[in-house]
Amino acid sequence: MAFLAILFCLAALLLPVEPVAAKPTLAQCGSASWYALGTTTASGEPMNPDALTAAHRTLPFGTRVAVTNERNGRKIVVTINDRGPFIKGRIIDLSRAAATALGFRTAGHTRVCLASA
Repeated sequence: MAFLAILFCLAALLLPVEPVAAKPTLAQCGSASWYALGTTTASGEPMNPDALTAAHRTLPFGTRVAVTNERNGRKIVVTINDRGPFIKGRIIDLSRAAATALGFRTAGHTRVCLASA
């Protein structure tokens, strides 16, 4: 019995242990704009201007992102379903509904911070 216990301990020491991967955090601030096209998004979904969705250059489709308008403190959660923005200096394009909820629809653009939702 002692032999098995020693064998088990040695095996445990020799087996590689992979660390549990932490959920990646998203922290990015910059300019945001909004769009409301009647087209299909890069994910294949129809663009719905009344949904809380957004376009980002690199985040996987389906990623939920907390967006905070730095100018007024309003915060919402959007789902990435498109690619963009394609204007230098902008980090995210939001749907019309998201821009309305964040309070910058009339202005057209604002400064936001993104975080993992």
